[in-house]
Amino acid sequence: MIRGICLCIALLLPNLALAQGLQVAFEGFDQNADAPLEIAADSMTISHEDGSAVLEGNVVIGQGTLRLAAPAVTINYNEAGGLSRIEASGGVTVVTPNEEIEAQTALYTLANDEMLLTGGVLLSQGRSAVSAERMRVDLATGTAVLEGRVRTVLQPTSASE
Repeated sequence: MIRGICLCIALLLPNLALAQGLQVAFEGFDQNADAPLEIAADSMTISHEDGSAVLEGNVVIGQGTLRLAAPAVTINYNEAGGLSRIEASGGVTVVTPNEEIEAQTALYTLANDEMLLTGGVLLSQGRSAVSAERMRVDLATGTAVLEGRVRTVLQPTSASE
């Protein structure tokens, strides 16, 4: 419902959306932070010295219903040994049950439950799409702000959908 309202506002006020950014709601970012983090890659290099792991080649990270895929990912650990941030580069795809996002880079900061995607961001929700240069996603609230030449294509839904 909130997603539909945000998209309708963007359709009715395109100049405001283009000038100041667009806020979008996500239904699929209802991820479970307590779910196990699953990681697959062609190679992994772990550095205890700086508390990082570098994954390369066909990297796929999943937690609950959230999936992230990229050619390269760096995972940083905090002093307690828990994850602090995940940085993906080289063309990133993030998929939820209701959305798909493509960007050049993604930075997921676990402390504030935020994901920043940059570089040719394309968000697809069903048959509608939004593009921008940057997108900041608040995973706790399931909302995002898109900035930098925001463009949108909204497909009307029929009464039978």
